[in-house]
Amino acid sequence: MVLVDGHAQRSCELPVASVVGKLITTIEGLGQPDRLHPLQQAMIEQQAGQCGYCLSGIIMTAAELIGQSAEPSRQRIVEVLSRAPNLCRCGAHARIVKAIETAWKNVAQGAVR
Repeated sequence: MVLVDGHAQRSCELPVASVVGKLITTIEGLGQPDRLHPLQQAMIEQQAGQCGYCLSGIIMTAAELIGQSAEPSRQRIVEVLSRAPNLCRCGAHARIVKAIETAWKNVAQGAVR
């Protein structure tokens, strides 16, 4: 999962020609090792990652949500994650949602995206 001009998209389904001239952000591009994106930091703090199989896709989906919405809402997070193609099979959903809520609130309070 990557962000294409701020929208989460499955990179495995994107022909290179379709993204020419667009801003592409990978999970590695969200933050820097010494300055993590609020989502990356919250995932670590909440110990939201279990196996990591789905996590990059969930984080990129959440990054789009945070980038487009000003008001943190658990209901909105759950709604968006339920439609996304990334499903946590480890049962870490509660921690993942909590981490996204935390990151969203931090961004809303002025943390750098």
